[in-house]
Formats: sequence, structure tokens, C-alpha cells
Amino acid sequence: MAQLKGKGAFTGVNLVAKTFDNNVTKDGKTRFLDVQVDHRDERGKSETNLHLTSNRTVGDDGQTRYNNGAPYSAGQFDKIAEAAGPNVEPIANADGEKIGQLYGVKANVMPSAKGNGLVLNSESLGGSDFDIDSQTMDGQFSSMREARDARATEQQATAEPAAEQTAGVEAETERVAESEEPQLG
Repeated sequence: MAQLKGKGAFTGVNLVAKTFDNNVTKDGKTRFLDVQVDHRDERGKSETNLHLTSNRTVGDDGQTRYNNGAPYSAGQFDKIAEAAGPNVEPIANADGEKIGQLYGVKANVMPSAKGNGLVLNSESLGGSDFDIDSQTMDGQFSSMREARDARATEQQATAEPAAEQTAGVEAETERVAESEEPQLG
């Protein structure tokens, strides 16, 4: 889940709202959206997980998966589609059939009332500063991967000096211990 921090971090965030055509409830009152911070927004550049909501689940097959969808009412979804205007990109399956849409919007975000991540505030919607196109999701995935790699490199770099320092302390302790041993003669 995205970790937005600092003053104003929840205000005017460029977002990508992803939905599949089958993500609507049978009664049509609720649609599940995977809303993500747009990787081109300054707040998304160092995020290892751009999803506003990310819940770990274990399937019947024992595989761990992440559910990134949050429920939005039909009225909220209509506001998202309206705010995106023409800034929409279809999602197609392997056969080229449209199975969903990406919407580019800008909105304030807030903690979910259910306590599982963030949701967009549909009363603050506007158009995104960035165009949504066929490469947007590739950019999202690449950005998260690069942020994870950078974080791993950073953690490794801080771990190495600590290991060297520990080795130096151990060597010094051993040298001092040897020099303090009584001389038998």
C-alpha cells in the first residue's frame, strides 16, 4: 500500500483508477477499483507499492495473492469517469477484447473507513496532470520494481558498514583479550 507522508501528501494526488468490467456487484451499486498513485506524481517516485489499498489473501490453492480493490459506489465511479473525461485507456485481454478501463484522475485521498488503506475522495476529483496511455501500467510496474531495487541496494549498503564495524570490534576484542591473558612461564 502506498505510504504517503508529509504535509499535503494526501492533497491533489495524481491517480490511476483501474477497473475490470466484471468488478461490479450483481445489483450494480458497487464497483471495485484498484486505485494507484500515478508513478509520475512526485509522491509515487519512491513508492514500492503504488496501490492505495493492498490486502494479502491466501487462496483455496494455498497461493498468496494481493487484493488491491476497494469498493466505490456507482455514483462515485460515475464521478471518476466524468473527471477523467477522455483520459481513459482500455484494458484488453490476450485476444484483444476490452475487459476493463484505466482512468487518469487527480483527487485528495483519505484513510478508508474500513481501516484497510486509502481511498480517493470523490468530492475532490479533477483531471490528472498526466495522460493515460497503453504504457501507463508498464510504467507503474517498472516504477515499483525500481523503487524496490533501490531500497534493497540502500539496505545492503547500510548493512555492509555495520558488518564491517562488527568485524572490527570483534577483532579488537580478540586482540585485547589475547594481550590480557596471563603469561605462563
